[in-house]
Amino acid sequence: MFDRAVAEIEKKIIEAFEVFDHECNETVDVREIGAIVRSLGCYPTEAQLHELLAEVEEEEPTGYVHLEKFLPVMKKVLLDKRYRPIPEDVLLRAFEALDENKRGYLTKEELVKYMTEEGEPFTQEEMEAMLSAALDPETNTVRYKDYITLITAGDVTKK
Repeated sequence: MFDRAVAEIEKKIIEAFEVFDHECNETVDVREIGAIVRSLGCYPTEAQLHELLAEVEEEEPTGYVHLEKFLPVMKKVLLDKRYRPIPEDVLLRAFEALDENKRGYLTKEELVKYMTEEGEPFTQEEMEAMLSAALDPETNTVRYKDYITLITAGDVTKK
């Protein structure tokens, strides 16, 4: 049973890797690794992603990652259940802490300020992606309970 589960994990990793292997030579651009890892249901911080890259890059960085180095590292990540998504209740408490007036929403300006100026700041691309999914264009606000439901809907680790 365990061997079959490991084989299934390896198959998923290879399939995810191949999506970004545009040259069909078992290599991907190092900048694609974050997308591959996230497509496998793992959500490392930027610091954790840099640690992962250090494990899978060649001794002399080429800008590319080879499947033969990526596969065993990513298999261990998945088997160890590392970089799991943040649970829904924790996300809710985080949004509620930012919502000082307990309105049930944050304005676009508030969200952008918190996400780009505090903690591990979002990049411009990450902020745009979040806003495109989270922002209600009519009110220019983010109703965070709805947003949390949206982003955790595909999480297979939820109870």
